[in-house]
Amino acid sequence: MSMLIKNAFVFTGDTFIMNNVLINGGKIAAIGVSISDDSATVIDAQGKYLIPAFADVHVHLREPGFSYKETIAAGTSAAAKAGYTAVCTMPNVNPVPDSVKGIGAQLDIINRDAKIHVYPFASITKGRKGAGELVDFESLKDLAVGFSDDGCGVQGEEDMKAAMVKCAKLGRIISAHCEVNDLLHGGYIHYGEYAKAHGHKGICSESEWAQIERDCRLAEETGCRYHVCHISTKESVEIIRKAKARGVKVTCETAPHYLTLCDADLQEDGRFKMNPPLRSAEDRQALIEGVLDGTVDVIATDHAPHSKEEKAKGLAGSAMGIVGLETAFPVLYTKLVKTGVITLEKLINMMSIKPREIFNLGSGKIEAGEVADLALLDLDCEYTVDPDEFLSLGRATPFEGWQVCGKNVLTVMEGKVVYEAL
Repeated sequence: MSMLIKNAFVFTGDTFIMNNVLINGGKIAAIGVSISDDSATVIDAQGKYLIPAFADVHVHLREPGFSYKETIAAGTSAAAKAGYTAVCTMPNVNPVPDSVKGIGAQLDIINRDAKIHVYPFASITKGRKGAGELVDFESLKDLAVGFSDDGCGVQGEEDMKAAMVKCAKLGRIISAHCEVNDLLHGGYIHYGEYAKAHGHKGICSESEWAQIERDCRLAEETGCRYHVCHISTKESVEIIRKAKARGVKVTCETAPHYLTLCDADLQEDGRFKMNPPLRSAEDRQALIEGVLDGTVDVIATDHAPHSKEEKAKGLAGSAMGIVGLETAFPVLYTKLVKTGVITLEKLINMMSIKPREIFNLGSGKIEAGEVADLALLDLDCEYTVDPDEFLSLGRATPFEGWQVCGKNVLTVMEGKVVYEAL
């Protein structure tokens, strides 16, 4: 079956040009205003924006082991709805993907239920404990997109250095959740003005940036490709900026909530609780500056669903984590693009192109001969974020009730429609 998407503003990598795109055999066959195919299914985009489909390098799909929070079927349906055709899922599952057998349990469900491409991370340490025995990297290198102990930082310098040496030799990437356990002191929101004013235990910024500083030094020593998960502090931005200037093979991501919210926006509600926590307005501005100057490479969601009960215990008692797939683009488009902070092209680069480049998830180009992984965005669509409309099993989002613009209306993966709302 061939497909012809007509009258779309097509992303070229630098700008958008009105064009038609012909898809055949799962790939882009031709691009041009005069192309046609009488046998093709025709989709009239009516001036909507055709982009390389989004890729999220940091999601939690909760299976196997925690299907009451999320399933691979539900999570990938939510991703497809939002315009994603590729997600990298973190190892916070049971069994932990710390062996061929462990990751195999996850791959079995992915192969059975996933609506889009799912690339699992293997853990760095056995049991994803952040310490102790390292995994057998060699046996896992072709099954995993990379290695991560997301949910906890690798505490010992020697452990992280040994992991980096192994990954450098194998040409694999480490994607690190950076957190020094000894600096947490039972905190659960940012150690800032809100925590002090409301009697909450705070998490200091150093618990994040101290480990990033260590790991950038180790990455420089070992030559390992090193990616930093969900950075949230101004110090983290500066450390990574300087490391890149030295030639360290470091990349990083931040998330929509860190770019659009700060601890002054906190409410006594579990939907504002995540790890890392929402930091200060100064930290948020530093992250935006990092986006603008290229220090921050990728925007990932850290989509982390929990049950309603787990998120109903306020800031102190609720589980860490919010959902993010179905709000990422509209929130960022509304708050950063429409306000002139960044361009639409920059946002597409950070949500579609760079994630694919860093984690080898495909080209992310709309060109003849490339795989047809595409999303069609209606930038004029205005609506209110309503968690009851999510396809994810998770409902906790700080963006509930926000008025936003921009909605994905068509997702194509390898030439096949996996979501449509035209």
